[in-house]
Amino acid sequence: MAYLAPISSSLTIFKNPQLIRFQFAFSPPSPLLARPGIQILRMAMNNKSVVIASSTIAAGAEKQKKRYPGESKGFVEEMRFVAMKLHTKEQAKEGEKETKTPEERSVSIWEPTVEGYLKFLVDSKLVYDTLEEEATSPTYAEFKNTGLERSKKLAIDLEWFKEQDHEIPQPTDLGKTYSQYLKDLAEKDPQAFICHFYNIYFAHSAGGRMIGRKVAEKILDGRELEFYKWDGELSKLLQNVREKLNKVAEEWTRDEKNHCLEETDKSFKYSGEILRLILS
Repeated sequence: MAYLAPISSSLTIFKNPQLIRFQFAFSPPSPLLARPGIQILRMAMNNKSVVIASSTIAAGAEKQKKRYPGESKGFVEEMRFVAMKLHTKEQAKEGEKETKTPEERSVSIWEPTVEGYLKFLVDSKLVYDTLEEEATSPTYAEFKNTGLERSKKLAIDLEWFKEQDHEIPQPTDLGKTYSQYLKDLAEKDPQAFICHFYNIYFAHSAGGRMIGRKVAEKILDGRELEFYKWDGELSKLLQNVREKLNKVAEEWTRDEKNHCLEETDKSFKYSGEILRLILS
């Protein structure tokens, strides 16, 4: 961060009794001093010109630095902005991605199956198990017991399906791969891990709920699963986590923040593959 160093009146040029007059005039920068954050002050002294380099425009340069979309509102808004751009127009009005795969189309035209939905729920539980297990480590203590946890809720739902005589499948290779990837990130790459943490929980609280409702109407006679219920007011739970994420990101450099944002595409890739199981 650039700091302004005011010109003190104790400097010799201000004490010199030979000083007849002085005036400040902005002049084009000298090639030797022409670099960001430097301003040239030219002072007339005893008919001679004295050039002083000042960093008084550092504040202006600071204002002119690149601003990232959503940055003024906190890092979570930056993550949200990037995530929304990766939606299709059918998924969100802010989406820019071209529709290519079945799960990227409108849920209203999906043809889900109970068997496929169970695969999705089982793999989702494995992913949430991983996230919530990693949240017990000191590194991610801020994100333990946030109220957004889904693992126990999914366990209840899978037990209900079992009581309805449905066979509960084992996790697919997709779920296992994503789970292992999250474990590796949690250990070696916290910024990337936080990207997945944010996208998984926040996406489920928004589009995930809509998907759950539509799928339930098609194959579960409208039954609302525990997966889509929270203990407490969801908006307050989300705001609490949002504040925690912003606070943690305040300690990151701009490069670390950008690295986190760049992981969004992988987060969508893994989550999309698991979501597609509903249609299998």
